[in-house]
Amino acid sequence: MKIQVLMFYQDDPKKCTAAKMIKFGLAKSIKKITSKSLVLDPFSEHFLLPSEKTLANTIVGIDCSWNLAEQAFSKKFDGIKRKLPPLLAGNPVNYAKLNKLTTAEALSATLFILGFKDDALKLLDKFKWGHTFYELNQNLLDEYSKIESESQIDDILKDYGLSN
Repeated sequence: MKIQVLMFYQDDPKKCTAAKMIKFGLAKSIKKITSKSLVLDPFSEHFLLPSEKTLANTIVGIDCSWNLAEQAFSKKFDGIKRKLPPLLAGNPVNYAKLNKLTTAEALSATLFILGFKDDALKLLDKFKWGHTFYELNQNLLDEYSKIESESQIDDILKDYGLSN
């Protein structure tokens, strides 16, 4: 599975997880998204499901500031848009906040849910706090990697006390 990142350069370059993934050859920077790419979009109407592993051979993360996310995602991107089921951030900036993931966390979670666990963990290894993200979400990621429909996500969240 190829990993690509569309960069908006809105955050501190020293803390940018996407830039680090590109530097270490774990992702490729792109300027345009193809229609056959799986695009991580926190505002999508649909959650990512494990069965969608065959939808695309490329995962695209949009690297932008959470403060400017609505603006960044209001742009019309090609691709198959999916949001991740709720997860806790392991990064120091948004530690334990629900759904405030870095680009690296989001891409790692996507790989895990789609069945590429080793690749997901390899990506997290590049970050001092990467193991924290995995430890916080290990059970959720295991559950999400087995679901067959979006309706199962609510049941999982209730089981973990994360539902409204």
